[in-house]
Amino acid sequence: MTKAPQSGISKTRLIPPLRLLKPPALSACFLRDTCANIAAITSEGNAEGISVYTPVGTEDSFEGLLPETFSLLSQRGSSFGDRLFFAAEDLLAVGYESLCLVNSDSPTLPPVLLRRTVSELAHPGDRLVLGAAMDGGYYLIGLKKAHRQLFTDIDWSTSKVLTQTIERAAEIGLEVALLPHWYDVDDAATLASPL
Repeated sequence: MTKAPQSGISKTRLIPPLRLLKPPALSACFLRDTCANIAAITSEGNAEGISVYTPVGTEDSFEGLLPETFSLLSQRGSSFGDRLFFAAEDLLAVGYESLCLVNSDSPTLPPVLLRRTVSELAHPGDRLVLGAAMDGGYYLIGLKKAHRQLFTDIDWSTSKVLTQTIERAAEIGLEVALLPHWYDVDDAATLASPL
């Protein structure tokens, strides 16, 4: 899940401390690193890499940033929850049996966590895999079905996201597998914090 690395579109919460032209460059670096981590898994033959991007019309922004094996899928929906839900729905509609939506804000996410997600989703039965972010959100969500409820009544961009998502899963009787905590870079404070 990513925004085009362009001024005024990506990493806008990092102005300041970054100047106007630097957030897109940082975003492009994060995207390259994130895709490299995903490509480590796709090269093993049990996953594919797809950049689910916004806004429509910025496809050229991704040339040279994504591995050649990656494809593009445009995001749809007005809210963040809608965009996540529709991405899951769209990927399942074209035949994927499961999916993992990964943020592009965790450039050092270890491939071992992605492998664990693939393994968790290979278990029989419906399930939800969440990578707990240190800020109370999540850095990835793995699904076998597009459950609308997982993206409804969530206080996005707050420390309540992970807890509320787990609550929504419990409401529909969905088994949850939690991955270890990892960080994501959303703003000046998380950019400056030591790892």
